[in-house]
Amino acid sequence: MNPILKKYAHLLINYCVSLKPGEKVLIKSTTLAEPLVREVYRAALQAGGHAEIQLSVREQDRILIDAANDKQLKHISPLYQLAMESYDAYVFIRAPYNLRELASADVEKQKVRKEAHKDIMKTYFKRTATREMKRTLCQYPTIANAQEAGMSLEEYEHFVFSACNLFHKDPISEWLGVRKYQQKIVDLLNQRENIRYRNPNFDIKFSTKGRTWINSDGQTNMPSGEVYTSPVENSVNGTVHFSLPAIHGGVEVEDVTLWVKEGEIQKWEAKKGQKYLDKVFQIPGARRFGEAAIGTNGNIQRVTNNILFDEKMGGTIHMAIGQSYLQAGGKNQSSIHWDMITDMKNGGKIFADDELIYNNGKFLFL
Repeated sequence: MNPILKKYAHLLINYCVSLKPGEKVLIKSTTLAEPLVREVYRAALQAGGHAEIQLSVREQDRILIDAANDKQLKHISPLYQLAMESYDAYVFIRAPYNLRELASADVEKQKVRKEAHKDIMKTYFKRTATREMKRTLCQYPTIANAQEAGMSLEEYEHFVFSACNLFHKDPISEWLGVRKYQQKIVDLLNQRENIRYRNPNFDIKFSTKGRTWINSDGQTNMPSGEVYTSPVENSVNGTVHFSLPAIHGGVEVEDVTLWVKEGEIQKWEAKKGQKYLDKVFQIPGARRFGEAAIGTNGNIQRVTNNILFDEKMGGTIHMAIGQSYLQAGGKNQSSIHWDMITDMKNGGKIFADDELIYNNGKFLFL
């Protein structure tokens, strides 16, 4: 047994989803994550829960897209559907074999597959928004992710475990400290109505009146380290430039600039991936913002091309096009939620009701 995986599993079950005796949890991953899945399963049983495991094999999604007919593409796993509709907790462990397996797959068949899951995804968003279903998304280090990050596997393992505070004697205590620190941020932001992100390359404003800033303290995502909200949909105005790479659907897009008026993205430009961006903005709801956020995790200080980590990077902000967060009061609906990130450590500022509260990647009131 790897002690760090045992500690990881304890954190996921006893902090992230806070599993109680008698509660049902679905543990979903790929066969690559079997060492961690075993420990999560063990921890769930020790907590008194009822655990089910669902594992995918290498490039299972690609095989489905290539080989399935229309009826098969629309089929939904009965176990997955049951879990999304009635289980108490969901632990999704990312452990990909190939991050580009769908990059050249049939686009129309992918649309059929996504459309078939539309209703179940609405249920998922609704139940996770209220914590009726306690969800956590986490990472098991794989070679695919290490290559994407430009690291050796050992180096990437160290990165992942450090970002999750697993090298501390008591990781749960560390995350409770993050919760306390970030609560000061959301308490201030929830007293303000107008937010402005500005740096030498862009200037964008939005209203959060009637919306809620959320303290992302490592429960719904592991690692975490961000505060986020859903801006009032028609209030976003200005220009925003995202300096860090953004990957979606296995396609990398770089140096994205968006021009926004009354909440609608009217013009867009990317130095890499322009054609893909053009397609994305044809998706209903994609031309409005579902999220605005600020990353706070100081253990993440390099780009890994993995949004689970990159969006939490200390000294950055990100905004997501598409689906809003119900728990924040958001109303925009879309089949896409795509986070895009920019560095704020060199000249970045955040204003709340015209007061400067953040400069060069640091909050000024903490």
